[in-house]
Amino acid sequence: MEPGGQIDMQQILAAAAAMQDQLLNAQQELAEAEVLGTAGGGLVTVTVNGQGELLDVKIAADAIEPADPAESAQSIADLVLAAYRAACGAVDDLQEKAMSPFAGLGSGGGLPGMPDLSALMGGQAAEPGASEPGAGGTGQATQASSPDAETDKD
Repeated sequence: MEPGGQIDMQQILAAAAAMQDQLLNAQQELAEAEVLGTAGGGLVTVTVNGQGELLDVKIAADAIEPADPAESAQSIADLVLAAYRAACGAVDDLQEKAMSPFAGLGSGGGLPGMPDLSALMGGQAAEPGASEPGAGGTGQATQASSPDAETDKD
């Protein structure tokens, strides 16, 4: 604030531009991230990007039971679903981590150097949106920056 209690609009605009750049960078990093989810001890592996889009599904030959194709198909479908849910849970964690610097903006808990905007918002702090908890599942997830580089998420 300037002397006399005036708000420095240039400071606010500069901070808003910096936040916008940081948000765009975080969104780009999420779009480029790849997360692997597995189920059935590795019988099924799915690859999901940081926005939750399914990119690839791999099913091991051991997952197929030739003697009972109907049961085999149902088991594979269940494993794909579990692997996808595991990957989506890891994506939720990634998104939360990437967006955490933006939590509480406008309530005084924002970025350093950014003035408290709660007075401009009628004294009310911005409420963060409720995020859906990741769907359960028996799968495991790992994060990979590329399909060739895997790192255990756990």
